[in-house]
Amino acid sequence: MLAITSLLSPPHARRINKIIKRLETDFGLDDVQATPDPHITYQLAGVRKLESLKEVLHSIAATTAPFPVHTTGLGVFPGPNPVIYIPVLRSDELNQLHHRILEATAPLCLRTDKFSSPDCWLPHISLALHDTTPDLLGPVLQFLNQETYNLKITINNIAILRQEGVQFVCEERFKFSS
Repeated sequence: MLAITSLLSPPHARRINKIIKRLETDFGLDDVQATPDPHITYQLAGVRKLESLKEVLHSIAATTAPFPVHTTGLGVFPGPNPVIYIPVLRSDELNQLHHRILEATAPLCLRTDKFSSPDCWLPHISLALHDTTPDLLGPVLQFLNQETYNLKITINNIAILRQEGVQFVCEERFKFSS
């Protein structure tokens, strides 16, 4: 499975990684670090031909200008291992990019996740996942609630993350046209 994403700019990535590191130090939560590059995911997919995927994503990036997105608050996907995240507000530009990615990659995908569909997609930046518990949720949210998460982030790339052992690493990054 590959993840089609946009990586955060270095200043925003540093800020998110600092929060993630505090969650590890204070609460022992470190599974999110399996993806060392903070990002926004558009789609998880199994693909037939990686080179074809790279070609279509390069084409999308070459015809896309950088644009801002905004984040606010905190969110939780509930369950036995709740996911804690920063929501990314959907905008016309972000929705259009998501649509273009889904449309261009559909013929190449063997399978995708159900949360990538336009009706279910909730763009976000993960802070904790897989190793959280309902008992930790309250203390972690109380800790995170000490800050605000109103960020303005410039989306300027599409990246492919692939699994390598227990980590997801950047396979390739395509910068947007300027």
